[in-house]
Amino acid sequence: MASPVQVDCFVEPGFGENAYVIWVKEAGACWIVDPGPPPSAAQILEHVSKHRLRPAGILITHGHIDHITGVPEILAAHKGVPVYIAEADKACLTDPRENLSAALMMPFVTEVTDTLDLPSGGEMTLDGSVWRILDTSGHSPGGRSFYCPAVGQVIVGDALFQMSIGRVDFHHSDGERLLRNIRENLFTLPDDTEVLCGHGPTTTIGEEKQYNPFLQR
Repeated sequence: MASPVQVDCFVEPGFGENAYVIWVKEAGACWIVDPGPPPSAAQILEHVSKHRLRPAGILITHGHIDHITGVPEILAAHKGVPVYIAEADKACLTDPRENLSAALMMPFVTEVTDTLDLPSGGEMTLDGSVWRILDTSGHSPGGRSFYCPAVGQVIVGDALFQMSIGRVDFHHSDGERLLRNIRENLFTLPDDTEVLCGHGPTTTIGEEKQYNPFLQR
């Protein structure tokens, strides 16, 4: 049976960052998740136009530069689209130190100051599909994941990768917190849940529980 939800991935070549477009039907609403550096936003906008989609929100899993660089381009094409980011990561949109671009000697900020929070344990709906907001902070203070039980998929940003986890050597990272959140909020999902990562290939919760070297007790 075909999935009622489409999740399309757009890979940016520099950082290898994965952006996603979530949608249910042609000419319907969509969410844009983590639009990254060029050509990410242009590819996303082309996809949105092709399927006559209406962006209903930009969802940010966390505020590091490679996951927010495409936000201004999306907003220039679709004015007024709300930006969702956890309150703890909101400063990343306007502070190059917080989004790590200052350390890369390529300071970047957006003009977005009016955002909507992503409360841990909350839910969002898109054309009938329900997505749970999971706390996966630790790589960044406000890291979030988006889980849709109906389709068995979770978008995790840089919290969890195939056989790896997000870096925790940044000034605002917390390694113990990240591991705890992965175990409590991701590893409690069904084993066959498909994990859509912020970089690299997809994996499953079951594979990572069994084989991820960072999470073996």
